[in-house]
Amino acid sequence: MDRVSIVHDNFLRRVAARDLPAASPHGLDADTSRALFDAQCLTRALDIVSREMQKAGQGFYTIGSSGHEGMAAVAHALRPDDIAFLHYRDGAFQVARAAQKGQDMCRDMLLSFACAADDPTSGGRHKVLGSRDLFIPPQTSTIASHLPKALGAAYGLGLARRNRPDLAILPRDGIAVASFGDASLNHSTAQGAINAAGWTCVQGVPLPLLLICEDNGIGISTKTPTGWVAASLAHRPGLTYFTGDGCDLWDAHRAAAEAAAFVRTHRKPAVLHLRTVRLYGHAGADVATSYLPRAEVEADEANDPLLTTAAGLMVQGMAPDDILHIYNSALDRTRAEAAEVAKAPALPDARAVMAAIVPPPRAAAPTNGPDADQRRTTFGSDHAQMDQPQPMSRLINWALTDLMLAHPETVIMGEDVGRKGGVYGVTQKLHARFGPARVIDTLLDEQSILGLAIGMGHNGFVPMPEIQFLAYLHNAEDQLRGEAATLPFFSNGQWTNPMVLRIAGLGYQKGFGGHFHNDNALAVLRDIPGLVLACPSNGADAVQMLRECHRLAREENRLCVFVEPIALYPMRDVTPGDGAWMRTYPAPGATLPMGEVGVDGAGDLAIVTFGNGRYLAEQADVENARLIDLRWLAPLPLDSLLAAVGDARHILVVDETRKSGGVAEAVMTALFEAGHTRIARYTADDSFIATGRAYATTLPSAEGISAAAAALRAKG
Repeated sequence: MDRVSIVHDNFLRRVAARDLPAASPHGLDADTSRALFDAQCLTRALDIVSREMQKAGQGFYTIGSSGHEGMAAVAHALRPDDIAFLHYRDGAFQVARAAQKGQDMCRDMLLSFACAADDPTSGGRHKVLGSRDLFIPPQTSTIASHLPKALGAAYGLGLARRNRPDLAILPRDGIAVASFGDASLNHSTAQGAINAAGWTCVQGVPLPLLLICEDNGIGISTKTPTGWVAASLAHRPGLTYFTGDGCDLWDAHRAAAEAAAFVRTHRKPAVLHLRTVRLYGHAGADVATSYLPRAEVEADEANDPLLTTAAGLMVQGMAPDDILHIYNSALDRTRAEAAEVAKAPALPDARAVMAAIVPPPRAAAPTNGPDADQRRTTFGSDHAQMDQPQPMSRLINWALTDLMLAHPETVIMGEDVGRKGGVYGVTQKLHARFGPARVIDTLLDEQSILGLAIGMGHNGFVPMPEIQFLAYLHNAEDQLRGEAATLPFFSNGQWTNPMVLRIAGLGYQKGFGGHFHNDNALAVLRDIPGLVLACPSNGADAVQMLRECHRLAREENRLCVFVEPIALYPMRDVTPGDGAWMRTYPAPGATLPMGEVGVDGAGDLAIVTFGNGRYLAEQADVENARLIDLRWLAPLPLDSLLAAVGDARHILVVDETRKSGGVAEAVMTALFEAGHTRIARYTADDSFIATGRAYATTLPSAEGISAAAAALRAKG
């Protein structure tokens, strides 16, 4: 017999025979205990039926919650409006929370199992736990990647008490909850988030965050050392530790209620360590007895939490036949619903699948912004210089100031952005102008910075996180790919992560930093569906594009990344002393719409470029050329680009990213598909960037652009 049948038969036999573990129900009356048992039984039935659906070709994902049904008690100990980022074994939590609001999750979860188009959570894109109405942002196969954004949501709850956004959805006294497994505890993302929570707490910052580690002692086939979870969590600075037995409904409720009350009352983070068991193996066809001794598997099955709940219900006066009736009825109705769900249509085509990649807009009220006197006061001495040409870094600073003045829900966060004013001074004075609650100096952990932004976006804020250098994004990029960008997709647009991520990047810094501070790799950003990637080449464009990115985030829920070319921050001249690369500050409200390229000059040769390439093209010795600045690197502005190219006889694509995986690959393909054949590209080499005098040897140069243009024209 398979383990599912063995666990099922054991339950029926042992309840009928009253062969049950000892139980001491306390803290919950008989009616509440029964309601939670209903949730546990429905969860178990869903696990059983999901496997039956898969065998019949009607379901596609069977990772289940059996052994973790104690999470029903955790849900009862919390409020339905406490935002919850759930472990993939927390079906019982969602079922119990739905019951708190008078909802039945049976059909909805079966629709998810079947990947049916009318699945109310993902729209048929994946089997997920999640619900907008239940304050559960959907998760798929989380490996602790959701902990940073739970931290961000908790931080946003604290900040919203002082600066509540118009579109906030979370209650002022709410808490944020994140659950995860004992194996995921070892992931660097979990460790970073736990560390960040403690780091934040010891500074006295409100952080109502409850972390729940569901410890079933194994990660797929790798066992967790005995005592490891307690040793790892019990003495973390800034975190208060609670523990309970997740196999005992009443003890799980006691521990969860104590932990939740602490977090809600003190606005400080806590961790709840719940002992659980894993039944049926990891998922699908996984057979636990192939890598574990049968005795260990049977010992876990003997600790089936439904057996303990049944024992407690008998102590509270319920007859065995009534317990079995609840269990069997849940299984019968789940099978009946599954038979109907099997007929539900799937997503019909690629267009339907992709419909939720770009989220729907949100009802953000336009803001008139501050009056002239308030604006003049905030800018201080800078105000008198706004009609004078300035380098890019200063113009970006002014743009950030105006955005924060006009939109109080806008918050900046990152390493050194506050008191220091950023590593290149771009955020100077913002800390003094808006205070530490809106210009947040974070710890050095890019995953936590991005998680902070994602979580705050859930509660109506418009986060503008900063990653200090592009190279340091790579250890955190899954927060963009696996969390921020996928959330609209897996929630059918019901949950979104609006933000504007600013990154100082690209090359050409003279003699500084090497590949850690000069990084020209943008492929990972261009590869993320739905992400908007912008890269300005001059200060005026930077201001107007940053405003457009902010509008896209605030009004259209978009995930935007704004790459600021480090080498162009201080740039003043095209030729020494001419001041030709400085710009005056665009009038407040002026923007460059997404997808609009820049065009300067005219001629038979079109040079298509962006960022530093646009600056170098200005210096190059090329006559009779039109210079086309892409500005928007994802999605590529193809219509605008082709219109700008027009009837150009030759097209040279100048790309400071690498030849392999660079922007030019997509641009060249688009031009060729549009019928242009006299095209060439001039890119950076497939190399990391050196420091010292060799800093630019692997990158395009003005001289190289001149030579490439001449060679292209020479071909006729």
